[in-house]
Amino acid sequence: MIPKLDEYKERWHITSDPAIKPGLDAMHIALELVGNPQNNLPVIHLAGTNGKGSTSSFIQHIAKSHGLKTATFMSPCIEDVHDQIQLNEKPIEPKELDTIFKIMSDAGLDGKLTDFELLTVAAYIAFSRFAPDIAIIECGMGGRFDCTNVMTPIVSVVPSISLEHTNFLGDTLVEIAYHKAGIVKKERPIVIGALPNEALVVFEEEAAKQHAPLYVFGKDFSVETEGEYEKYISKDFEFTHLQRIMPGIHQRSNMALAITVFTLFAKYQGIQIENELLQNGVHAAHLAGRFEKLAPNLYVDGAHNPASAKALVETIKEEFTGQKIHFVIGMLKDKDVAGVLRLLEEVSTSFTFVDVDNERAMSAGEMRDLSHGEDKQISKGNIVNIISEKLDGTSIVVMTGSLYLLAKWRKTLLARFK
Repeated sequence: MIPKLDEYKERWHITSDPAIKPGLDAMHIALELVGNPQNNLPVIHLAGTNGKGSTSSFIQHIAKSHGLKTATFMSPCIEDVHDQIQLNEKPIEPKELDTIFKIMSDAGLDGKLTDFELLTVAAYIAFSRFAPDIAIIECGMGGRFDCTNVMTPIVSVVPSISLEHTNFLGDTLVEIAYHKAGIVKKERPIVIGALPNEALVVFEEEAAKQHAPLYVFGKDFSVETEGEYEKYISKDFEFTHLQRIMPGIHQRSNMALAITVFTLFAKYQGIQIENELLQNGVHAAHLAGRFEKLAPNLYVDGAHNPASAKALVETIKEEFTGQKIHFVIGMLKDKDVAGVLRLLEEVSTSFTFVDVDNERAMSAGEMRDLSHGEDKQISKGNIVNIISEKLDGTSIVVMTGSLYLLAKWRKTLLARFK
């Protein structure tokens, strides 16, 4: 469910299926009806299990620091449908989205698409109308048959690969890599993180097949620590005195991926890169819901699988050694809940399990039963009150598990604690 999407569907008499239906046929038909707005956009295309949002933010802010108009399509939303389509870092205005839904209604898209396909078509129309200098588009799921995969990007990027959506993508890294590698396009560069070897082989084969230049983190480009700063190094570039505000060692590779992507994009578009502007972009990059500090000692992080939970735990160890860590957590039952809990238990002082308002959610009671934590409880009252009790001045409180949980409570927590 995408919050507030139904309001537009009802207003413009467009029906769409909430189910997930991988495949591109419906998208091609729909895009043809609205004039193929996806063509001729200067696109950066992202796929991957984790790191898409952070990498996207680094690219967006580096581009913005160089004076470029940016457009970004991401998923899921943080609050509602508007923040999935961003123009110059601002959620699309309701008036503009109304105009786009009228275009789709007049074109006869009623009943032809799934919810996410409909929103993707809306994003392409929005971008075409906005005419950005750079359009950053994240896959919803997979890549090869994801509904965003209907254009030719200037550069593609895959930050990471681990097991996810196994009912759709397969239950091995090779199968999942096959889907992600579907965003590699003929003779267009592909930039990837330090992938597991079996996934790397898939990308090497796909890149060779498409005659696409392949750039691998740790091999073709890297980041070194220089005092309180970091330095990016590749065959063609060296950027110094980089200082990011997004914490965690995993953000180092996301930053490096973004810089590599932007250098390739800039070369293609004839843009001159300046070290100081790149520094500004790296420093400005941030992402709602990804180890986001809402108030002193209060953070939210959408760690919903073992890979993202591992990154969260590593960040906590790096930032808050020896401090009490209280998790407020709710998750969907189709995720590896037990795997996430085992990782969080490495640093947890206590758990408060809460229900998520989603039909796919696991109940708070079921999560408590899966937990091996010694101090664990089910939320029986207002989450704000629970967090107030845990914020004793020395403890860290982290709300995590599901972006649906964050979407519901983030604005309330900001208003109450900031």
